[in-house]
Amino acid sequence: MLSRRQRDRDKQRGRILDSARALFGASSFEDVTMADVAAGAGVARATVFNHFPSKHALVEAITEEVLGYWAGMLEQALADTESRAPALVRALFAQMGAGVEQYHRFYRGVFREIARLQVGLEEGSRAARVRATALDRLTRLLARGQERGELRADVAAAELARAFDSLANGTINQWLFGDTTGSLREGMERVAEIYLGAVALGSRASSATTAAPLVPPPRAPRAPAKRIARRRRRT
Repeated sequence: MLSRRQRDRDKQRGRILDSARALFGASSFEDVTMADVAAGAGVARATVFNHFPSKHALVEAITEEVLGYWAGMLEQALADTESRAPALVRALFAQMGAGVEQYHRFYRGVFREIARLQVGLEEGSRAARVRATALDRLTRLLARGQERGELRADVAAAELARAFDSLANGTINQWLFGDTTGSLREGMERVAEIYLGAVALGSRASSATTAAPLVPPPRAPRAPAKRIARRRRRT
C-alpha cells in the first residue's frame, strides 16, 4: 500500500499533467512555460521541476499516457475473439480519429512533439515500453487475422503493423496541421478501407467492439491561458 506522502505526490503529479494537457490544448507547445503549468496546477514552479526536469519531460509523460490509451484499445481488440480482423482494424482507425478530433486542440498543441519523441524515445524508458507493448499487441492482432485467413499472410504481421502505424499517424498529422475541413473520423475510416483493400481477404463487412477514447478531456485552467494571451499582446 502506498504511503500518504506517495499518494499526495502522485495526486500532485496528476494535477501538473492535467494543467499541461489543458495549456498545450489552449496554446502552442512553444508558448507554454513551466511557470504557466505550475500556476494551472496550483503549485510552485520548483515543484513542477521536482516531478519533470524539463518541458520535454512533461511531453514524454503525456506521450506515455496517449500510448497507454492506445495500448488499452488494442488490448480490447485482442480480447474480442468474435469479430473479424478487418472489422477490428476498421474500429481502431475510427476510434483513433474520433479521439483526436474530439480533443483536437490538445493534439494540435503536442502531436508533433509526441511524434518526435516516439522516434527518439530512450530505450528502457516508460514511454518506450508502453509503445513497444502497443506495437506488440497490434502485431499480434494482425497475426491472428492472418492465421484465420482474414488478412494476407505473404507479408509479415510486423510489416502490416508498421504500415498501419504510418497510415494512421500520417492521416492525423495532415488533418491537424494541413486540411482540417471535414471529419477526421471519416477520413480515418476512408484510410482504413484503403489499408484493408490491400491486406484483407474475403468479406470485409463485420461488426466490432467499441474502443475506449484516446485521452480524457483536458481540464482547462483559466489563469495561465490568460497570461499567455497577455504575453502575446505585449510582443
